[in-house]
Amino acid sequence: MEIRFRDIFLSSMWVVLLSPWLAYAQTSVIEPEPQRREISEATIDTENVEIGLTLGVISIEDFSSSMIAGARLAYHVSENFFVEAAYEQAESGQTSFELLSGGAPLLTDDERQYRYYSLGLGYSLNGETFVTDSWVINSATFFVLSAGSTEFAGDEHFTLSLGVGYKVLLTDYFSLRLELKDHLFNSELIGKEKTTHNIQYGLGATFFF
Repeated sequence: MEIRFRDIFLSSMWVVLLSPWLAYAQTSVIEPEPQRREISEATIDTENVEIGLTLGVISIEDFSSSMIAGARLAYHVSENFFVEAAYEQAESGQTSFELLSGGAPLLTDDERQYRYYSLGLGYSLNGETFVTDSWVINSATFFVLSAGSTEFAGDEHFTLSLGVGYKVLLTDYFSLRLELKDHLFNSELIGKEKTTHNIQYGLGATFFF
C-alpha cells in the first residue's frame, strides 16, 4: 500500500514539474530569420530629356555597306513612351554595276552623301539585368516608329523607319544601347521604282538631363 501511494506521489510530482515546459513547447513558434542581401541597382535620373550619339553600319540597298554616324534627342513622356528626333549621315559605296563594269561612276561624290532626318515615337519594355548576385542594372527593350526624309542620289525621299533595340543604364544618367533599324523609301535609281530596305546596325551612348 505504501509503495502504491509513493508511485502516485512521484507521478504527480513529474506532472507538476513538466506541465510548464509542455505548455511553453506547445505555444512557442520558431520563426526563421531570413538574411536579406544588399543589392546595388542603378536608377534612372528624374530628368526626362535624353541626348546621345550613335555609330554603326548601314547597308544601302544596291550599294555596299558604309559607316554611319548620328545624333538623337529624346523626351520621355512617361515611363514607357518617348518621342525622339534623329539625324544620321553616311557616304555610300559603289553599286555592283560600277564595280563590275569599271565604267563611269553612277553618282558624284556629293550625291553619294546619305543624310537622314526623322521624328519618331518609341515604346520601352523596362526590366532588369543581373550582372552578379548583388549588382543589378536597369535595362529596356524598345521599339521605335519614325517618319522623315532621306537625302540621297541628288533627291529627297520620304522615309519610314522601323527600329528595335536594347539598352542598359550603367549609371543614373548614362546608358549604352544597341539598335537595329530598317529605313524604307521608294527609289528608281537602279531601273524601275521600288521600295528599298536600308538596314542599319548601331551602338549608341546617351545621357539624361
